[in-house]
Amino acid sequence: MQVHILPFGVLKDWLGASSSTIELHEGATVGDLLANLSDRPSGPAAALRGIAVSVNAEYARAAHVLRDGDEVGLLPPVSGGATPAADASQPSVITALTRENIDADHLIAAAKRGEDGAVVIFDGIVRNHTRDRQTLYLEYEAYEEMALKQMDSLSHEARTRFGVRHVTLVHRLGRLNVGETSVLIVVASAHRAQAFDACRWLIDTLKKTVPIWKKETFEDGVVWAAGEPFPDGISVQAPETPHAS
Repeated sequence: MQVHILPFGVLKDWLGASSSTIELHEGATVGDLLANLSDRPSGPAAALRGIAVSVNAEYARAAHVLRDGDEVGLLPPVSGGATPAADASQPSVITALTRENIDADHLIAAAKRGEDGAVVIFDGIVRNHTRDRQTLYLEYEAYEEMALKQMDSLSHEARTRFGVRHVTLVHRLGRLNVGETSVLIVVASAHRAQAFDACRWLIDTLKKTVPIWKKETFEDGVVWAAGEPFPDGISVQAPETPHAS
């Protein structure tokens, strides 16, 4: 059978920037696929350790059995359309990926309602340095279909978990210059404590689980930003040493 491989982030430097097809035996698992890739001489097997794997835009474990035609995303730890409009019929959750500038003032104002006692905002912006290296610009990419699903799921979970009324979660893709907003989270709630807790949980969880990656361009070079380890239950371990599949 054949499955389609989609590498993201730093894995594109090893496996290539576009999707490819790989032949596997019937009944092969995600673990078998990783073993097959680890045998390739073109790159170190260590590049696959600590990654997560998706099958048809859903996280999958090593024992997951693959089927012919499956789309398999290889997701290294994450760094982790148009900005959505809101009106009087505003939904309880707004999530979006955009390649346009994020209009923070508009989205913050649109989130407020008379019943809210607090609106808490996280506005992540591009700074001009990282670890004493001068930053020129950043580039964000995502497994877009999966990222939107994860962002929507996290936003709804935050409402249930913390009892807040509304969540707006927007992430920028493409090239960003210093000072531009990369991610905006707006949480509206009757009470400030729940709003603060939900906002902090959302950005911390997004950075660990939503498949968005950051490439940093400095005055002296270009690197993919090192991501945080995936939580238990998401990461899939590749074999320690290559072996025949």
